[in-house]
Amino acid sequence: MTETTVPAGDANAAHAEARRRSAVGAATQLGTEVSINLGSALAGLVIPVVGAFVVVAVRQLVMAVAVLPFYRPKRAEFTWRRLWPAVALGVVLAVMNLSFYEAVHLLGLGVAATIEFLGPLTLALVSSRRLLDALCAVAAGAGVFLLTGFDGTIDAWGIALALTAAAAWAFYIVLTRRVATRLPGLEGLTVASVVSLVILLPLAVVTLDLAAIDGRVLALLVGVGVLSSALPYSLDTVILRRITPRLYAIITAFGPVVAAVFGWLILSEQFTTLEVVAIAIVCLAAGTAIATQRPAAPPTAPPAPFPRE
Repeated sequence: MTETTVPAGDANAAHAEARRRSAVGAATQLGTEVSINLGSALAGLVIPVVGAFVVVAVRQLVMAVAVLPFYRPKRAEFTWRRLWPAVALGVVLAVMNLSFYEAVHLLGLGVAATIEFLGPLTLALVSSRRLLDALCAVAAGAGVFLLTGFDGTIDAWGIALALTAAAAWAFYIVLTRRVATRLPGLEGLTVASVVSLVILLPLAVVTLDLAAIDGRVLALLVGVGVLSSALPYSLDTVILRRITPRLYAIITAFGPVVAAVFGWLILSEQFTTLEVVAIAIVCLAAGTAIATQRPAAPPTAPPAPFPRE
C-alpha cells in the first residue's frame, strides 16, 4: 500500500490561503459590526422625528425588497407546519427591533446595545456547567448593574425595553437555527421579513406624520435599512464561509463597544468612567465565555451563532 504525501510547498500554500480567507472573513465581520451599529446610530437620529414604528417598518421594507427577488415559492409549500418557524421568527424580529430602537431612544445606543447583548450571552451559557461560564455570567450581570444601577437617572422603561430586546434576540437565534435546518436558502428570512413588515406597517401608517418627512429623513431611513439589515445579512453568508462560528461570535461580542463609539460620535452620548468600565466588563465576559467554549459537532446547516437583528 502506497502512502500519498502532500508536498510541503502545497501544504504551506493551502495553509496561507486558509489564513488569508480567515483574515478577510474577520475583517468583513468587523465591517458588519460597524455597519449594524452605524445604522442604529442613524436610527437614533431619526426616531425623535418619525417614531420607532416608522423606522423599524422602513428597515423591514428595505430588507424585504432585498430578499424577495430571490424567493420563488410554490403553492404546495405554503403550509403552516412547514412555515411556522419562519412566521414566529417574523414576530420575534418585529418585537426585537422595535423594543431595541425604543430603548436606544430612551437610554442611548451604548447602554441599550450592552443590555441587549445579555440575550445571546445568556443563551450561550444557559446549558453550561463550567465554573468559568458562571463567573462570566456574574461578571456580565455586574457590568450591567454598574451601567444602570447607581445614579437613579436611568429610564426604567428603557431598561425594560432593552431587556425585552435581549430576550427577543435569544429567541431569534433559536428560531434562526430551526429555520436554517428546515427551509432552504433565503426562504425563511424572506417569510420572516414579510411577516414582520405586515405587523409593523399598520402601526407605522397610524403614527406617521407626513409633515416630518423630507429628503434628509428619507435618506436616514433608507440608510438605517441598508446598514442595519440588507448589508449585514448579505455579508453573513460570505463571512461564515471564511471564519468559524466561534470567531464570528467573539467578534460580535464586542458589538457594544462599537455601539458606544457610534453613540458618542453621532448621537453625542457621554459616558462616565464607570459606564466605560461596565461596557468593557460585559464585552470581556462575553468574549471569554465564547472563546473558551468547546467546539460542538457541526450541525447539518450551521447558521451564525449570534445572528444580528
